[in-house]
Amino acid sequence: METVRHSEHTLKTALISENPRLVSQYEKLDAGERRLLNEAFKPDHDLFGPITLHSQSDWIISHPEAPQDFEQFFSDPYRKAPSPDKRSIYIQCIGSLGNTRIISEEYIKWLKGYCEAFFYGLTVKLLEPVPVSATRCSFRVNDNTQNLQIHAGHILKFLKKKKPEDAFCIVGITMIDLYPRDSWNFVFGQASLTDGVGIFSFARYGSDFYSSRYEGRVSKLQKGSSSDYAVFDNYYTPQVTSVLLLRSCKTLTHEIGHIFGLRHCQWLACLMQGSNHLEEADRRPLNLCPICLRKLQCAIGFNIRERYKALVRWIEDESDSPGVSTKRGREGTVDLPKPVDAFKEWKEWIIKCLAVVQK
Repeated sequence: METVRHSEHTLKTALISENPRLVSQYEKLDAGERRLLNEAFKPDHDLFGPITLHSQSDWIISHPEAPQDFEQFFSDPYRKAPSPDKRSIYIQCIGSLGNTRIISEEYIKWLKGYCEAFFYGLTVKLLEPVPVSATRCSFRVNDNTQNLQIHAGHILKFLKKKKPEDAFCIVGITMIDLYPRDSWNFVFGQASLTDGVGIFSFARYGSDFYSSRYEGRVSKLQKGSSSDYAVFDNYYTPQVTSVLLLRSCKTLTHEIGHIFGLRHCQWLACLMQGSNHLEEADRRPLNLCPICLRKLQCAIGFNIRERYKALVRWIEDESDSPGVSTKRGREGTVDLPKPVDAFKEWKEWIIKCLAVVQK
């Protein structure tokens, strides 16, 4: 295992900048916010750890990129930020997210609530779910994993046409695997920063996707069926677990972060780190490092303390997913409380951050 460490001066410059204008901007932040953000370059800090690399297949090694500090983010002429008349994030569900309508509806509500807390200050709106057929996208069966896949680029074109006037961005979510072009095996997601659209799949986040027990495998498409969307009727969706919800929240906020202009983070352990595979994605934390947090705060204008409180409320509050019960014949009822067990450790971390901000 290799650890990526930067000097105190490097991290301080990446966070604050040496540009007098940006230094002045930083000094005007709330004292508690600065105290937390300064944890980035304190030698003895324990809230924000370094990036660890576990193999040659990890993102930083296999995809060399120039790092983006706050000044580069702030000065990016192509960066888009919400405006007074475009402060909504729209979520478009494509296909079902669960094996019943109720599970699917609750799942997307949980994701909506999480995004509202994470991108605190913006409104998150849900569009009516649509079947795959509504997108008119191409699809195929993956030769390696034998699961259905839909064409990410075609979905982006569909979303661009549906983007509402007040949208900062519109993102599609699906439990169907994605591919960007015929030569690629798969892709977790794809986005167009210029158009403010993205599509992300949670299909590979189920606990059984890579196992021999995976039930989503299908036989090759019959001749003439490449345009018959009936193949998606009753397609397999994984069980909604706390880990699946955590992975989905992580991917959704990471990718929307890109639409805000945040590039892959190479400073500290951070949600905005790139990931090449599921193991690496699981190592990536839910939180933004101070440098990326300042970028997002600059784009949206939230109060860091209130944002953290909103995230804690989302973890603690099950009111956006009340114990819904659905009959299952002789099996009785199934309760659907929000599965947040996997978020408990992160909640404790947020509370530590709040203690620093509120000193």
